[in-house]
Amino acid sequence: MQTGQIMRFLIILLAGFFVVSCAGPKVYQIDLIPAPDVFAEGLVNPFPEKPPIGKDAPYNGILYATDRLPAEKTFLTPESQEDEVYYKNKRGTLLRLGMGRIEIDRRIFGGRQDISWDEVRRISLEKNRLNSYPLQIKDIQEFGVLDRSYHIFSSKKALATKSSKPAKKYAGLINKKLAISKKKDIYIYVHGYNTVFEDPLLVASELWHYMGYDGVFIAYSWPATPRGLAYLADLDTARLASRNLRLFLEYLSEETDVENIHIVGYSMGTRVTTYALQDSALIYKGESHEKIHKKLHIGNVMLIGSDLDRGVFTGFMLDGVLNVPSTLNIYMSDTDSALGASNWLFERARLGEAWVANRPPKLFVDYLKENPNLRFIDVTSAKDAASGNGHHYFTASPWVSSDLLLTLMYGFSPEQRGLKKDGYGMWEFGKDHLARLRKLLKTMDPELLKVNK
Repeated sequence: MQTGQIMRFLIILLAGFFVVSCAGPKVYQIDLIPAPDVFAEGLVNPFPEKPPIGKDAPYNGILYATDRLPAEKTFLTPESQEDEVYYKNKRGTLLRLGMGRIEIDRRIFGGRQDISWDEVRRISLEKNRLNSYPLQIKDIQEFGVLDRSYHIFSSKKALATKSSKPAKKYAGLINKKLAISKKKDIYIYVHGYNTVFEDPLLVASELWHYMGYDGVFIAYSWPATPRGLAYLADLDTARLASRNLRLFLEYLSEETDVENIHIVGYSMGTRVTTYALQDSALIYKGESHEKIHKKLHIGNVMLIGSDLDRGVFTGFMLDGVLNVPSTLNIYMSDTDSALGASNWLFERARLGEAWVANRPPKLFVDYLKENPNLRFIDVTSAKDAASGNGHHYFTASPWVSSDLLLTLMYGFSPEQRGLKKDGYGMWEFGKDHLARLRKLLKTMDPELLKVNK
C-alpha cells in the first residue's frame, strides 16, 4: 500500500474509531424506520386486520442464520459488552440456525404490556412521527448447526455433534409458514460492515413488518466486527462468509417448498452476496438461467450501497453471474459519503456510486439494453436519500424503502414502481415520483395489492 493510501486509511479508521468507541454497555436497539411513503400515503395497505404473528403462527419471531461464534452468556449484565450478548464478533465457520423474538421498548408506552395490533398499525403508518419507537431483541433460540456447513477442517468435538435435526426443524418451520403465506417466497437480509449480531435481525424484522409478515424473512448475520479499525480485516471475512451463504441458499432451495429466494444485500454485505452468486455462476457455468433457477430459486437480488469494486463486478458479469438471479438490482447514489471515502481509499469506483456526470460508457449502455434483468437505480434525487452520511437511504428514505418493498412484495418492474429511465438505461426517481406511483397503482389489479387476511 502506498504512503498516500496508508494516510487516507488511517484518517478513515480514526474517524470510525471515535464514533464507535463512544458506545457503552446497553441493550442494542434501532428505531422503527420512517413509514415508506407508499404505505403512509395510503396507496397500499400492507397490514392485515388481525395480528399475523400470534398463537396460530408456526413461530413468533425472525429466523436467522449466523456463522459467528456463540457468546458464553446469552443475557445482558452491567459488565457485559453490548456487541457480544448472544454471539461473538468472531468467525465461527459453522452456520448456526435459530430464531430471535423482537419487541418494541415498552418504556415508550409507559411500560404498558397491552399494546394492540391496531395501535401498532397506526404507529407504523404515521407519516411524521413525534416519537421514536426503539426495537430490540427479547431473546433468541438457537436450533443448532446446519449439517452441510461442517467440513474436513472442523474439530473432532464439533463433528461429534453433527446432526440433521436442526436443518429439518428449521426447514419445517419455513414450510409451515410458506403454507399459510400468499407468496411462497423467502427473503434474506445480508447486513454491512461494523455491525453486531442483533442489527440484521432488527432490520429484517422492520422490512418483514412492512410486508405484512407474508412469506419467510431471514436475517443472515455474518461475523462483521463492530469497530472502524476492522474494515480491511472484514473484507476477507466477507469473502469467507460467502461460502456459507452459498451453502445456505442451496439448502433452502433443496429442503424447503420455496418458489423464489430474494436477497437484500447492504454495503459490505453486497460482497458476501455477490461472491456467493459468483461462485454459483461458476459451479453452474454454461447452464441457462431457467436450469439454474430450478436448482437455486434465486429471485430478485438487491444490492444497496455496494462497496464492491465496479471493475470486479464487471468480471463477475463476464463469468455469468446474471444467469443466477431473476433480476439483479443495483441501487446507487451520488450523495453516499461512505462510498466516497471507500473510493478515496482504494482509488477505484464503487458499484454503489452513481456514474460520473451520470454517463456510463457506451459499451455498458449497450449491455444494459441487451440484459434487462440488470437494473441500475439512482436514488440521488429520492426524498431524504442524502440524510446522514447518505449511506442508509434504503431505510432513511421513504421513497427508496417503498421502491424496495414494492419489488419484494409484488415483483414490480421499475416502470410499475414509478421510476423513470434516463438516456443511458438507468432508472431514477423524478420529482413527481409519488404522483406517478399513485397513478400507476390505480391501474393495478386490486386483488394483487391485497394483503393476507
